[in-house]
This record gives sequence, C-alpha cells and structure tokens, in this order.
Amino acid sequence: MDTVTPAAPRLAALRCWMQGRRVYLAIDERRTISFPTSKFDKLAYASQVELEKIHLHDAGRVIRWESLDEEIQVEDVANNRFLHTARSEPFQTATAAPK
Repeated sequence: MDTVTPAAPRLAALRCWMQGRRVYLAIDERRTISFPTSKFDKLAYASQVELEKIHLHDAGRVIRWESLDEEIQVEDVANNRFLHTARSEPFQTATAAPK
C-alpha cells in the first residue's frame, strides 16, 4: 500500500514592511528575510510612496501591492526564487526629434 506524505505547509510571514528600497518579512520571532526591490520590475521603478502600500494576503503567504498590481509568494522569496527579473535598462523617455 502506497502512503502519501502530506505536503509541508507553505511558508507565511507574520508581517511585512519597507525600509528604504528593501522589503522585509518577519517569518517568526527569530527569522526575518529581506530582498531589494530591484529584483522585480514593477517594484524597481515604483515610487517610495507606492512601495509603502505593502500588505500581506492569503494568511501571510503572499506579499501584495494593490496599486502596482504585483503579488509575490513569501515562499519564493525565502528560497531565493525571484521569478521576475529586474529591467536591465531604465525606461526610455520620449524626446523630441532634432529640427
């Protein structure tokens, strides 16, 4: 008879906050993890005001920025799986053509 091993529960954070351009997650009383916003396109180019609107969802399993339409799994960050890559060049602004 085959036995099925139950899947380990997904990692969750107790709280989240921004400090400068870094995201911090308190996993438990003794473990805090962080990552730079440059790991994700939408975060890398967001204003500090937008970044401060960080919230946890799904019982602490997902970090979310509503105004940026960005969701990141806590478990992915804890395991250094950054599924989005930072943009290699800053956004180019349109300039008027020389006359």
